[in-house]
Amino acid sequence: MSVVVITPDHHETISAVLRHVHAQSVKEQLEIVIVAPAPDALPLHGPAFNGFHGVRVVPFGAVASSTAAARAAGVRAARAPIVAFVEDHSFPQPGWAAALIAAHRGLWAAVGPAIGNANPCNAVSWANLLIEYSPWMEPAAAAPVEHLPGHNSSYKRKILLGYGATLETMLESESILHWDLRAKGFDLLLEPAALALHVNFTTITASARLRFHGGRMFAAARARRWSSGRRIAYAAAAPLIPLVRLRRILAQIRRRRNSPLPANTFPALALLLGCDAAGEMAGYLLGAGAEAQRGGEFEFHGDRRALGVAPHEGRRR
Repeated sequence: MSVVVITPDHHETISAVLRHVHAQSVKEQLEIVIVAPAPDALPLHGPAFNGFHGVRVVPFGAVASSTAAARAAGVRAARAPIVAFVEDHSFPQPGWAAALIAAHRGLWAAVGPAIGNANPCNAVSWANLLIEYSPWMEPAAAAPVEHLPGHNSSYKRKILLGYGATLETMLESESILHWDLRAKGFDLLLEPAALALHVNFTTITASARLRFHGGRMFAAARARRWSSGRRIAYAAAAPLIPLVRLRRILAQIRRRRNSPLPANTFPALALLLGCDAAGEMAGYLLGAGAEAQRGGEFEFHGDRRALGVAPHEGRRR
């Protein structure tokens, strides 16, 4: 399996996630593909890189200007039949790689992990996790699904390459990619034996901007080929989105969580769902606009890296 990770600058940005990938029991079966600004941006030596099947850097220039295009470059450079995406703030737990590789022995086009919270003591962190990852939140059951966790899932590389020049566009909002795969007759699997702990934004200001950005990018990608009338109709319905999503999230919480969430999680959740809906309205009416160039600002935002979270070296219970 090729593990694709992108960095806008240097090794320190991705050192934590690489440490978790290096701890995998099947690291000798893993190729690490690092998409970075320049081929000499990272020193590919030392204990962090020992034992992998291979390590390579793919030069991409300004990685943060288009994280979707950077991931597509990583896919094209990968040599293994399976490609997995990881983020600098999402930490694969023991057994993650082995579970994904084993699952891909089946006919699944894509296999995704269960997602846990790496900074669970903050209400805003929980609100962000619930908005982005509640359908796949641990504990989860292995099952075919309609879509998978974006930026954290794995794919059969041949299927991704079949998108040709449109791969970058499909990776801008991976839910669109997953729905397209399902429409083409492919199946997707959620594999809870693969677990990643995700570090989430913890401040309302940064989170509100993130949610608006995510909503706008999703709507713009979804409506790319729609008529003007359909765009306007969906924009008009956007104020209902928080209510629909809140109902789904609450149902998922009831099914999967026994312990209480931090105080103020639900007010933060309601506020951030409203920001997401405002972004969707803008995306349906105006397209991606300047938001298309701001993905890296949120992907590598200091709100996550400044937390001082000691990336979990083992399975959190």
